[in-house]
Amino acid sequence: MQHDPAFTFVLFGGTGDLSMRKILPALLSAHRGDKLHADGKILCVAQQAMDRAAFIASVRQRVGAHLAADDAGWESFLERIDYLAIDAFDAASYQSLAERLQQASGVRVFYLATAPALFEPICAHLAASGIDLTQARVVLEKPLGTDLASSRKINDAVARVFAENQIYRIDHYLGKESVQNLMALRFANSLFEPLWRRESIAHVQLTIAEELGVEGRGGFYDDTGALRDMVQNHLLQLLCIVAMEPPTSFDADAVRDEKLRVLRSLKPLSPADVEQKAVRGQYGSGAIRGNAVAGYLDEAGIEADSCAETFVALQAEINNWRWAGVPFFLRTGKRLPQRMAEIVITFRPVPHAILPLPIGLTSEVSNRLVIKLQPEESIQLHCLGKQPGDGMYLEPVVLDLALDKASKRPRAEAYERLLLDAIRGNLALFVRRDEQEAAWKWVEPLLSAWDNSSQPPKSYAAGTWGPASSSALLYRAGFAWPEER
Repeated sequence: MQHDPAFTFVLFGGTGDLSMRKILPALLSAHRGDKLHADGKILCVAQQAMDRAAFIASVRQRVGAHLAADDAGWESFLERIDYLAIDAFDAASYQSLAERLQQASGVRVFYLATAPALFEPICAHLAASGIDLTQARVVLEKPLGTDLASSRKINDAVARVFAENQIYRIDHYLGKESVQNLMALRFANSLFEPLWRRESIAHVQLTIAEELGVEGRGGFYDDTGALRDMVQNHLLQLLCIVAMEPPTSFDADAVRDEKLRVLRSLKPLSPADVEQKAVRGQYGSGAIRGNAVAGYLDEAGIEADSCAETFVALQAEINNWRWAGVPFFLRTGKRLPQRMAEIVITFRPVPHAILPLPIGLTSEVSNRLVIKLQPEESIQLHCLGKQPGDGMYLEPVVLDLALDKASKRPRAEAYERLLLDAIRGNLALFVRRDEQEAAWKWVEPLLSAWDNSSQPPKSYAAGTWGPASSSALLYRAGFAWPEER
């Protein structure tokens, strides 16, 4: 059963960690599900000089370590893969790629799983090589710049070769099953839409927490920080999905137009807002799951006086009729107690309570919708029910939809879904340039303030939920993070 076009998937950075850990496994999963056209080839490109046999041996070791040796799907997937050594800065070496592609049929997808510094030379040399790019697609991995100016420079370079409708800026959070279910929950059911507004919602929290530290990427992370690495893309994209108006259809631009409106409606951050509504932290030594871990300044590749933030908490506001006055709290950090991503939507209490709440329970705990994105994916509605027995007493109950058990259909991981969309030409789950620039514009005052601040980030012990000022941020607004309720 073939629903997808023939293709050649050219993977620049084919020997890199991202390719081996995410991209090739995602394509393998699609192959096993019979979602790839029989005439679909994967050409991995990197600078290392090796033949196909040596590269396949590397793939077997790095991707196939946990697969059964007699897996027929694995062996037939490897038959799709070829390897080509190219120096990204050497125009002449692209002629061998042009010769390979002359013999290939179907759509051409160029995935740039490389450092952003290589995007411009790769695109320029692709254009100069004579390869037909009129129907090609290019997928760009983040980060796309470190601020608005550098983002525009990268996008300008890619735009000199590819039209905007050929450019797929990937954010894997948009491919998660639970994020897709959030849109289905909102736009396919009449139950929630009347409540999805300021009259019914008290506040919204978005959290992306990581147990890991910098994991050998100290040099990269020290120049980037959590605000650029997580807030400007992942968290703001999740905010858009929660807050956007219903699009007229699921066409790519209809969806992205509504996300753009949210980004443009974000209240600009003033210097006073940076002081009162933004927290940056940096982890010190501590323990994760009982194991001692070093502080950020003791990690390899980190400057001794580094002020790079590993934790960010923000209060954002959306200036439109649907959301005016509803605070959105965004939080992300490394070396937190657990790996977790979730969206918590807390509803306002009933206007007149006729039944008493149990001692110690607040309506904020019970009136909320929790969309868990990782590690498991689920949707939970926390509400109040009657305690069993005589008397009329309340207790919290949870309606829990475990998404991995809700359907017998096989699930798709985020990268698998997004790579299939790139092959199919579906842009709905990819970020448009004006979206990206609007996100950079909103975070730039915060970037500038922190880059020029003489105050270091607030310290927090590894294995805790960040600095105390993060809790104070919500306390001042009359709320609390889920773990503190």
